[in-house]
Amino acid sequence: MTYPFAGITVLDMTQIYNGPYATFLLAQGGAEVIKIEPPGGEHLRKRSGASGAAMPFAMLNANKRTMTLNLKSEQGRELLLRMVEQADVLVENFAPGVMERLGLSEDVLKKANPKLIYAAGSGYGKTGPYRDYPAMDLTVQAMTGVIDTTGYPEMPPVKSGPAIADFMAGIHLYGAIATALFERERTGNARTVEVSMMEAVYPTLASSLGLFYGSGDAPRTANRHTGMSLCPYNVYPSSDGYIAIITNNETHWHNLVKALQAPHLAEDPRFLTVKERCAHMDVVDATLGEITVTYTKSELFDRLIKYRVPCAPVRTLAEVVNDPHLHERGSLQWIDHPEYGRIVVPTTPLRFGGEDASVPYKPSARLGADTEAILSEKLSLDAAQIKHLHAQQAI
Repeated sequence: MTYPFAGITVLDMTQIYNGPYATFLLAQGGAEVIKIEPPGGEHLRKRSGASGAAMPFAMLNANKRTMTLNLKSEQGRELLLRMVEQADVLVENFAPGVMERLGLSEDVLKKANPKLIYAAGSGYGKTGPYRDYPAMDLTVQAMTGVIDTTGYPEMPPVKSGPAIADFMAGIHLYGAIATALFERERTGNARTVEVSMMEAVYPTLASSLGLFYGSGDAPRTANRHTGMSLCPYNVYPSSDGYIAIITNNETHWHNLVKALQAPHLAEDPRFLTVKERCAHMDVVDATLGEITVTYTKSELFDRLIKYRVPCAPVRTLAEVVNDPHLHERGSLQWIDHPEYGRIVVPTTPLRFGGEDASVPYKPSARLGADTEAILSEKLSLDAAQIKHLHAQQAI
Protein backbone atom coordinates (compact mmCIF):
# COMPACT_ATOMS: atom_id res chain seq x y z
CA MET A 1 0.00 0.00 0.00
CA THR A 2 1.12 3.56 -0.69
CA TYR A 3 0.55 6.39 1.75
CA PRO A 4 -0.01 10.12 1.10
CA PHE A 5 3.21 11.22 2.80
CA ALA A 6 5.36 8.25 1.85
CA GLY A 7 8.95 9.35 1.31
CA ILE A 8 8.61 12.51 3.42
CA THR A 9 11.02 12.82 6.37
CA VAL A 10 9.96 14.99 9.28
CA LEU A 11 12.22 16.07 12.14
CA ASP A 12 9.90 16.44 15.10
CA MET A 13 11.22 18.69 17.87
CA THR A 14 7.79 19.30 19.38
CA GLN A 15 6.46 18.80 22.89
CA ILE A 16 3.25 18.40 24.95
CA TYR A 17 0.09 18.38 22.73
CA ASN A 18 0.21 21.12 20.09
CA GLY A 19 3.15 20.11 17.87
CA PRO A 20 3.06 16.37 18.62
CA TYR A 21 -0.51 16.13 17.30
CA ALA A 22 0.52 17.79 14.02
CA THR A 23 3.41 15.37 13.58
CA PHE A 24 1.25 12.43 14.69
CA LEU A 25 -1.11 13.17 11.78
CA LEU A 26 1.88 13.33 9.43
CA ALA A 27 3.12 9.98 10.74
CA GLN A 28 -0.32 8.43 10.35
CA GLY A 29 -0.26 9.62 6.74
CA GLY A 30 2.94 7.71 6.06
CA ALA A 31 5.70 10.26 6.74
CA GLU A 32 8.86 9.10 8.47
CA VAL A 33 8.69 11.18 11.65
CA ILE A 34 11.84 11.26 13.78
CA LYS A 35 11.06 12.60 17.23
CA ILE A 36 14.10 14.43 18.59
CA GLU A 37 14.12 14.93 22.35
CA PRO A 38 16.64 16.31 24.82
CA PRO A 39 18.48 13.62 26.80
CA GLY A 40 15.98 13.95 29.66
CA GLY A 41 12.97 13.62 27.36
CA GLU A 42 10.31 16.14 26.35
CA HIS A 43 8.00 17.62 28.99
CA LEU A 44 5.01 15.35 28.34
CA ARG A 45 7.13 12.22 28.72
CA LYS A 46 8.27 13.51 32.11
CA ARG A 47 4.67 13.60 33.34
CA SER A 48 4.47 9.82 33.13
CA GLY A 49 5.25 9.48 36.83
CA ALA A 50 1.68 10.55 37.63
CA SER A 51 -1.11 8.01 37.38
CA GLY A 52 -2.49 7.95 33.82
CA ALA A 53 -0.31 10.83 32.66
CA ALA A 54 1.61 8.58 30.25
CA MET A 55 -1.50 7.96 28.15
CA PRO A 56 -1.39 11.30 26.25
CA PHE A 57 2.27 10.73 25.34
CA ALA A 58 1.48 7.28 23.99
CA MET A 59 -1.52 8.68 22.12
CA LEU A 60 0.39 11.45 20.35
CA ASN A 61 3.70 9.76 19.58
CA ALA A 62 2.75 6.52 17.87
CA ASN A 63 4.37 5.66 14.54
CA LYS A 64 7.36 7.88 15.25
CA ARG A 65 11.01 6.96 15.55
CA THR A 66 12.66 8.51 18.58
CA MET A 67 16.14 9.75 19.31
CA THR A 68 17.89 12.11 21.72
CA LEU A 69 20.12 15.06 20.85
CA ASN A 70 21.66 17.57 23.22
CA LEU A 71 21.13 20.73 21.22
CA LYS A 72 22.93 22.77 23.86
CA SER A 73 26.14 21.08 22.75
CA GLU A 74 28.01 21.95 19.57
CA GLN A 75 28.13 18.30 18.50
CA GLY A 76 24.40 17.91 19.05
CA ARG A 77 23.65 20.92 16.85
CA GLU A 78 26.01 19.64 14.16
CA LEU A 79 24.22 16.30 14.14
CA LEU A 80 20.86 18.02 13.78
CA LEU A 81 22.05 20.13 10.86
CA ARG A 82 23.38 17.02 9.11
CA MET A 83 19.95 15.46 9.53
CA VAL A 84 18.29 18.67 8.28
CA GLU A 85 20.22 18.25 5.03
CA GLN A 86 18.22 15.07 4.35
CA ALA A 87 14.86 16.16 5.78
CA ASP A 88 11.75 17.61 4.18
CA VAL A 89 10.21 19.23 7.23
CA LEU A 90 11.37 20.38 10.66
CA VAL A 91 8.65 21.10 13.22
CA GLU A 92 9.07 22.79 16.61
CA ASN A 93 6.78 24.48 19.11
CA PHE A 94 9.28 26.10 21.43
CA ALA A 95 8.69 29.61 22.70
CA PRO A 96 9.71 32.22 20.11
CA GLY A 97 13.45 32.89 20.28
CA VAL A 98 14.50 29.48 21.61
CA MET A 99 15.71 28.18 18.25
CA GLU A 100 17.74 31.36 17.71
CA ARG A 101 19.33 31.01 21.14
CA LEU A 102 20.27 27.43 20.26
CA GLY A 103 21.98 28.68 17.10
CA LEU A 104 19.33 26.99 14.95
CA SER A 105 17.51 29.95 13.45
CA GLU A 106 15.50 29.77 10.25
CA ASP A 107 18.47 31.17 8.31
CA VAL A 108 20.81 28.49 9.69
CA LEU A 109 18.35 25.71 8.89
CA LYS A 110 17.64 27.03 5.39
CA LYS A 111 21.35 27.33 4.70
CA ALA A 112 21.73 23.66 5.56
CA ASN A 113 18.79 22.75 3.32
CA PRO A 114 17.07 25.38 1.13
CA LYS A 115 14.29 22.87 0.39
CA LEU A 116 13.43 22.43 4.07
CA ILE A 117 9.94 23.41 5.21
CA TYR A 118 10.38 24.94 8.66
CA ALA A 119 7.16 24.79 10.70
CA ALA A 120 6.74 26.54 14.05
CA GLY A 121 3.88 26.50 16.51
CA SER A 122 3.61 28.96 19.40
CA GLY A 123 1.10 30.55 21.72
CA TYR A 124 0.84 34.00 20.17
CA GLY A 125 3.10 33.98 17.13
CA LYS A 126 6.64 35.10 16.41
CA THR A 127 5.71 38.79 16.25
CA GLY A 128 3.39 41.14 18.08
CA PRO A 129 3.14 42.45 21.65
CA TYR A 130 2.16 39.05 23.11
CA ARG A 131 5.06 37.20 21.47
CA ASP A 132 6.95 36.41 24.67
CA TYR A 133 4.01 35.63 26.95
CA PRO A 134 4.16 32.08 28.35
CA ALA A 135 1.46 30.10 26.57
CA MET A 136 -0.33 26.95 27.67
CA ASP A 137 -3.78 25.71 26.74
CA LEU A 138 -5.30 27.28 29.86
CA THR A 139 -3.73 30.69 29.33
CA VAL A 140 -4.66 30.80 25.65
CA GLN A 141 -8.26 29.85 26.51
CA ALA A 142 -8.24 32.80 28.90
CA MET A 143 -6.74 35.22 26.36
CA THR A 144 -9.12 34.24 23.56
CA GLY A 145 -12.37 34.63 25.48
CA VAL A 146 -13.07 30.90 25.62
CA ILE A 147 -13.12 30.86 29.42
CA ASP A 148 -15.19 34.04 29.68
CA THR A 149 -17.86 32.61 27.37
CA THR A 150 -18.01 29.16 28.99
CA GLY A 151 -20.20 28.24 31.95
CA TYR A 152 -23.37 29.57 33.55
CA PRO A 153 -24.04 33.33 33.53
CA GLU A 154 -24.50 33.52 37.30
CA MET A 155 -21.36 31.50 38.04
CA PRO A 156 -17.61 32.15 37.58
CA PRO A 157 -16.21 31.39 34.11
CA VAL A 158 -14.74 27.95 33.48
CA LYS A 159 -12.31 26.56 30.96
CA SER A 160 -13.24 24.13 28.25
CA GLY A 161 -12.61 20.59 29.46
CA PRO A 162 -10.74 19.44 26.34
CA ALA A 163 -7.43 21.11 25.47
CA ILE A 164 -8.97 22.96 22.55
CA ALA A 165 -6.21 25.56 22.12
CA ASP A 166 -3.46 22.96 21.85
CA PHE A 167 -5.30 20.68 19.48
CA MET A 168 -6.82 23.41 17.29
CA ALA A 169 -3.28 24.76 16.84
CA GLY A 170 -1.95 21.26 16.12
CA ILE A 171 -4.57 20.70 13.43
CA HIS A 172 -3.80 24.05 11.83
CA LEU A 173 -0.06 23.35 12.00
CA TYR A 174 -0.61 20.04 10.20
CA GLY A 175 -2.65 21.89 7.57
CA ALA A 176 0.07 24.49 7.11
CA ILE A 177 2.72 21.79 6.65
CA ALA A 178 0.58 19.85 4.18
CA THR A 179 -0.09 23.08 2.24
CA ALA A 180 3.62 23.93 2.15
CA LEU A 181 4.49 20.43 0.94
CA PHE A 182 1.90 20.79 -1.82
CA GLU A 183 3.37 24.12 -2.91
CA ARG A 184 6.91 22.75 -2.86
CA GLU A 185 5.81 19.84 -5.03
CA ARG A 186 4.33 22.23 -7.60
CA THR A 187 6.83 25.11 -7.56
CA GLY A 188 9.94 23.97 -5.69
CA ASN A 189 9.48 26.80 -3.20
CA ALA A 190 9.92 25.72 0.44
CA ARG A 191 8.21 28.07 2.83
CA THR A 192 8.48 28.68 6.53
CA VAL A 193 5.07 28.31 8.17
CA GLU A 194 3.86 29.22 11.63
CA VAL A 195 0.64 28.81 13.59
CA SER A 196 -0.28 30.54 16.83
CA MET A 197 -2.65 28.94 19.30
CA MET A 198 -4.49 32.22 19.81
CA GLU A 199 -5.20 32.69 16.12
CA ALA A 200 -6.21 29.05 15.67
CA VAL A 201 -8.79 29.31 18.47
CA TYR A 202 -10.41 32.59 17.40
CA PRO A 203 -12.68 31.10 14.67
CA THR A 204 -14.26 28.76 17.25
CA LEU A 205 -15.86 31.84 18.80
CA ALA A 206 -18.16 32.27 15.78
CA SER A 207 -21.45 31.90 17.69
CA SER A 208 -20.28 34.12 20.55
CA LEU A 209 -19.15 36.73 18.03
CA GLY A 210 -22.57 36.64 16.39
CA LEU A 211 -24.19 37.44 19.73
CA PHE A 212 -21.58 40.10 20.48
CA TYR A 213 -22.06 41.92 17.18
CA GLY A 214 -25.84 41.61 17.46
CA SER A 215 -26.19 42.90 21.01
CA GLY A 216 -22.83 44.31 22.05
CA ASP A 217 -22.44 41.61 24.69
CA ALA A 218 -21.76 37.86 24.81
CA PRO A 219 -22.74 36.51 28.24
CA ARG A 220 -22.09 32.92 29.24
CA THR A 221 -24.95 30.76 28.00
CA ALA A 222 -24.26 27.45 29.79
CA ASN A 223 -25.54 24.63 27.53
CA ARG A 224 -27.67 26.90 25.39
CA HIS A 225 -26.66 28.03 21.91
CA THR A 226 -23.77 30.45 22.33
CA GLY A 227 -25.42 32.91 19.96
CA MET A 228 -28.81 32.48 21.69
CA SER A 229 -30.36 32.12 18.24
CA LEU A 230 -31.63 28.53 18.42
CA CYS A 231 -34.21 27.00 20.74
CA PRO A 232 -34.54 24.24 21.86
CA TYR A 233 -30.79 23.88 22.21
CA ASN A 234 -29.79 22.53 25.59
CA VAL A 235 -29.01 19.52 27.74
CA TYR A 236 -32.23 18.08 29.14
CA PRO A 237 -32.80 15.66 32.03
CA SER A 238 -33.91 12.06 31.66
CA SER A 239 -34.77 9.75 34.53
CA ASP A 240 -31.21 8.37 34.58
CA GLY A 241 -29.00 11.02 33.01
CA TYR A 242 -29.02 13.77 30.42
CA ILE A 243 -29.50 14.17 26.69
CA ALA A 244 -28.47 17.00 24.38
CA ILE A 245 -31.15 18.20 21.95
CA ILE A 246 -30.90 20.79 19.20
CA THR A 247 -33.54 21.94 16.72
CA ASN A 248 -31.80 23.65 13.83
CA ASN A 249 -34.98 24.42 11.90
CA GLU A 250 -38.76 24.19 12.09
CA THR A 251 -38.78 20.62 10.77
CA HIS A 252 -36.64 19.54 13.72
CA TRP A 253 -39.00 21.32 16.11
CA HIS A 254 -42.11 19.65 14.72
CA ASN A 255 -40.38 16.26 14.74
CA LEU A 256 -39.44 16.80 18.39
CA VAL A 257 -43.04 17.62 19.27
CA LYS A 258 -44.21 14.43 17.56
CA ALA A 259 -41.54 12.29 19.19
CA LEU A 260 -42.50 13.55 22.65
CA GLN A 261 -46.21 13.12 21.88
CA ALA A 262 -46.84 16.70 22.90
CA PRO A 263 -48.98 18.33 20.16
CA HIS A 264 -49.91 21.17 22.50
CA LEU A 265 -46.36 22.51 22.18
CA ALA A 266 -46.83 23.07 18.46
CA GLU A 267 -50.02 25.03 19.15
CA ASP A 268 -48.61 27.30 21.83
CA PRO A 269 -48.25 30.81 20.33
CA ARG A 270 -45.02 31.31 22.29
CA PHE A 271 -43.42 28.39 20.45
CA LEU A 272 -44.62 28.90 16.86
CA THR A 273 -41.31 30.11 15.40
CA VAL A 274 -37.67 29.94 16.40
CA LYS A 275 -37.79 33.68 17.10
CA GLU A 276 -40.69 33.21 19.51
CA ARG A 277 -39.07 30.21 21.13
CA CYS A 278 -35.84 32.13 21.70
CA ALA A 279 -37.86 34.94 23.28
CA HIS A 280 -39.38 32.39 25.70
CA MET A 281 -36.32 30.18 26.14
CA ASP A 282 -36.78 29.58 29.87
CA VAL A 283 -40.34 28.40 29.34
CA VAL A 284 -39.37 26.14 26.43
CA ASP A 285 -36.56 24.49 28.39
CA ALA A 286 -38.64 24.02 31.54
CA THR A 287 -41.57 22.57 29.59
CA LEU A 288 -39.40 20.16 27.66
CA GLY A 289 -37.53 19.12 30.80
CA GLU A 290 -40.79 18.12 32.48
CA ILE A 291 -41.42 15.74 29.58
CA THR A 292 -37.92 14.37 28.96
CA VAL A 293 -37.42 13.44 32.62
CA THR A 294 -40.22 10.88 32.31
CA TYR A 295 -38.07 8.78 29.95
CA THR A 296 -34.82 6.92 30.50
CA LYS A 297 -31.88 8.28 28.55
CA SER A 298 -31.90 5.26 26.23
CA GLU A 299 -35.66 5.40 25.63
CA LEU A 300 -35.52 9.11 24.87
CA PHE A 301 -32.57 8.78 22.51
CA ASP A 302 -34.19 5.93 20.56
CA ARG A 303 -37.46 7.85 20.26
CA LEU A 304 -35.85 11.08 19.09
CA ILE A 305 -33.57 9.35 16.59
CA LYS A 306 -36.60 7.56 15.13
CA TYR A 307 -38.07 10.99 14.39
CA ARG A 308 -34.76 12.37 13.06
CA VAL A 309 -34.31 14.88 15.88
CA PRO A 310 -30.64 15.90 16.32
CA CYS A 311 -29.70 14.65 19.78
CA ALA A 312 -27.19 12.59 21.72
CA PRO A 313 -26.97 11.11 25.19
CA VAL A 314 -24.48 12.79 27.49
CA ARG A 315 -21.96 10.00 27.87
CA THR A 316 -19.12 9.31 30.26
CA LEU A 317 -15.51 8.95 29.16
CA ALA A 318 -15.76 5.23 29.93
CA GLU A 319 -18.59 4.97 27.42
CA VAL A 320 -16.65 6.91 24.78
CA VAL A 321 -13.45 4.89 25.26
CA ASN A 322 -15.46 1.73 24.60
CA ASP A 323 -17.64 3.20 21.86
CA PRO A 324 -18.58 0.42 19.39
CA HIS A 325 -18.86 2.80 16.44
CA LEU A 326 -15.33 4.20 16.85
CA HIS A 327 -13.88 0.73 17.41
CA GLU A 328 -15.67 -0.77 14.39
CA ARG A 329 -14.31 2.02 12.16
CA GLY A 330 -10.83 1.51 13.58
CA SER A 331 -10.67 5.07 14.92
CA LEU A 332 -10.04 3.64 18.36
CA GLN A 333 -7.94 0.54 19.00
CA TRP A 334 -7.05 -1.51 22.05
CA ILE A 335 -3.31 -2.15 22.19
CA ASP A 336 -0.88 -3.73 24.61
CA HIS A 337 1.63 -0.92 25.02
CA PRO A 338 5.13 -2.14 25.94
CA GLU A 339 5.47 0.56 28.63
CA TYR A 340 1.92 1.46 29.65
CA GLY A 341 0.00 -1.78 29.37
CA ARG A 342 -3.47 -2.26 27.95
CA ILE A 343 -4.79 1.07 26.63
CA VAL A 344 -7.12 2.48 24.00
CA VAL A 345 -5.45 4.73 21.42
CA PRO A 346 -6.82 6.79 18.53
CA THR A 347 -5.69 6.49 14.94
CA THR A 348 -6.08 9.35 12.46
CA PRO A 349 -9.50 10.98 11.89
CA LEU A 350 -8.43 11.61 8.28
CA ARG A 351 -9.87 9.13 5.77
CA PHE A 352 -8.68 8.91 2.18
CA GLY A 353 -11.40 7.57 -0.08
CA GLY A 354 -11.40 3.98 -1.20
CA GLU A 355 -8.76 2.60 1.11
CA ASP A 356 -7.44 2.94 4.61
CA ALA A 357 -4.42 5.13 3.98
CA SER A 358 -3.21 5.31 7.56
CA VAL A 359 -0.13 3.30 8.39
CA PRO A 360 -0.22 0.22 10.65
CA TYR A 361 -0.15 1.31 14.29
CA LYS A 362 3.23 1.23 16.03
CA PRO A 363 3.22 2.19 19.74
CA SER A 364 5.27 5.11 21.02
CA ALA A 365 8.82 4.11 21.90
CA ARG A 366 11.04 4.53 24.94
CA LEU A 367 13.17 7.66 25.13
CA GLY A 368 15.99 7.48 22.59
CA ALA A 369 15.09 3.97 21.47
CA ASP A 370 16.11 4.61 17.84
CA THR A 371 19.02 7.00 18.40
CA GLU A 372 21.81 4.65 17.39
CA ALA A 373 19.91 3.19 14.45
CA ILE A 374 19.06 6.66 13.10
CA LEU A 375 22.62 7.94 13.43
CA SER A 376 23.94 4.86 11.69
CA GLU A 377 21.32 4.89 8.95
CA LYS A 378 21.03 8.62 8.26
CA LEU A 379 24.56 9.84 9.02
CA SER A 380 26.59 6.64 8.46
CA LEU A 381 28.13 6.79 11.92
CA ASP A 382 29.77 3.64 13.22
CA ALA A 383 29.58 2.15 16.72
CA ALA A 384 32.78 3.86 17.88
CA GLN A 385 31.58 7.27 16.75
CA ILE A 386 28.22 6.78 18.46
CA LYS A 387 29.93 5.65 21.64
CA HIS A 388 32.03 8.83 21.53
CA LEU A 389 28.89 10.96 21.17
CA HIS A 390 27.43 9.26 24.23
CA ALA A 391 30.62 10.00 26.16
CA GLN A 392 30.48 13.65 25.08
CA GLN A 393 26.79 13.83 26.17
CA ALA A 394 25.82 14.99 22.69
CA ILE A 395 23.08 12.35 22.48
